[in-house]
Amino acid sequence: MAMGKKKKKATEDVVNDINVVPMIDIMLVMLIIFMVVTPMLSKGITVDLVKTMNPIAMQDADKEDAVLVAVARDGRVYLGSDQLLAADLPGKVRDQLTGRLNKTVYVKCDSRARYEKVVEVVDNLRAAGVDNIGLLTELDAKAKAAADGGDAGLGD
Repeated sequence: MAMGKKKKKATEDVVNDINVVPMIDIMLVMLIIFMVVTPMLSKGITVDLVKTMNPIAMQDADKEDAVLVAVARDGRVYLGSDQLLAADLPGKVRDQLTGRLNKTVYVKCDSRARYEKVVEVVDNLRAAGVDNIGLLTELDAKAKAAADGGDAGLGD
């Protein structure tokens, strides 16, 4: 009889509910990790790109080893995420392009940056011996929609 009581007590201790606290702890830790790592994944600085009607897709600009030059709104020049003077750009870019097959440099400019700063960056890249310069832009969805809507009425 003593054995029967022990078995009955062991079955009373079994909990049928799922303990979600460890799962919540793991999910919160993963959320914090993603929140910390995600800003580091963006290459270079963030600028408000110039919007155009027909941008050309440049998938190579998203590669990890792409040489990316940015011109900020206030005229500051960045090579990757490092700020430098536009005059120092030829030497630094020349160093990054040595030994590469793809010698394209991608330039992203803020839409409100002064045009003279953009020209200065392009001139310095040409001085570094860069033959291929990709200017990164975004699709202007509003202008594209207006143009598509305006063309539809002309055909009737």
